[in-house]
Amino acid sequence: MTPKKVIATKKLSRVFKTGELAVYALNNVNIAIEEGEFVAIMGASGSGKSTLLNILGCLDKPTSGDYYLDGIHINALNKNELADIRNQKIGFIFQSYNLLSRTTAIENVELPLIYNRTGKFSNSKERAKKALEQVGLNNRIYHKTNELSGGEQQRVAIARALVNDPALILSDEATGNLDSKTSIEVADLFVKLNNEGKTILMITHEPDIAQFAKRMIYLRDGSVLTDELIKNRSTKESALKALEITT
Repeated sequence: MTPKKVIATKKLSRVFKTGELAVYALNNVNIAIEEGEFVAIMGASGSGKSTLLNILGCLDKPTSGDYYLDGIHINALNKNELADIRNQKIGFIFQSYNLLSRTTAIENVELPLIYNRTGKFSNSKERAKKALEQVGLNNRIYHKTNELSGGEQQRVAIARALVNDPALILSDEATGNLDSKTSIEVADLFVKLNNEGKTILMITHEPDIAQFAKRMIYLRDGSVLTDELIKNRSTKESALKALEITT
């Protein structure tokens, strides 16, 4: 049985024009990510990571080439259809958490279900509670976001990304605002979720966090420079040990 492709791009390019000058942020990018993979995307500033994230997250469209998400041809969709796809197929995790302040963890996690128009989720509160338990926050469900640590807030954001059972979890520098130990714990949580079958695409500038993934794609000047499996993956234990040595 052929593995299901969650992401497939074919000759994907994104060009930004300034006057008569054309700048290729992405140039003929071909990527395939199968269901159940855990992939890190790395690259220096200006390599095209953010542009690729925006296209894969259905926040922008390519100038040329094709993008398929969970078998759906994204190029052909209008704005409303793209909004539905984002809500139903993608769980976003951002560096700045993007939580509603002065509301509880469970209320934040419920949000994607409230805006989901498929009618698939009847008991949103119960699903939100289970998602928070899944990320180890069962004792913080009714705490307001300003009562939580940075690591706990990011776990709430991860639970929110999980709650509607998306085809893809898309992480944009999720550990960027966290200290080293908390970053390792979040990366380890991604490993656990991936082991449970979640497909995860993680954009990061931190090589030690990327090492938790199974595969790494490195971008340079808008093109894929390397795409290879990670042979010596980090574990929580090895990363914490390395952290003790360096500190």
